[in-house]
Amino acid sequence: MTLDQVIAYCMAKPGAYLDYPFAPFYPVIRVKAPSQAKGRIFAQPFVLRGEPKVTLNCTPVSAEYYRAKYPGSAVRGWHCPPVQAPHFNTVALAGAVSDGELIRMMDHAYETVVAKYPRYIQRELRGESPPMLY
Repeated sequence: MTLDQVIAYCMAKPGAYLDYPFAPFYPVIRVKAPSQAKGRIFAQPFVLRGEPKVTLNCTPVSAEYYRAKYPGSAVRGWHCPPVQAPHFNTVALAGAVSDGELIRMMDHAYETVVAKYPRYIQRELRGESPPMLY
């Protein structure tokens, strides 16, 4: 996949939007519900030394799994401080990871971030109406 394809796929997720908190050339993709002021980062596409990469949010267990399965192509979050390293993987787009696996990784990144929100926000993102209270 190309960086543009990664961005387009991530942007198609409910509540996803582009943000540039670090610099004009370093986009991040966040997810937020309409009721939230600011979203959480789930994908960070970038180019490092001429190679396209994407840093994806994940669980510590899935991070270790992908690092073991794709050594050199999936590594700890390249720009993340050590405390955040278990929660992010940087994946080379021109590496051993297939497009299908990369899509699963992006889906997992999105789901990991959405799961951190309260249930009412998760419902908003799914387009569900709030439960009826009697």
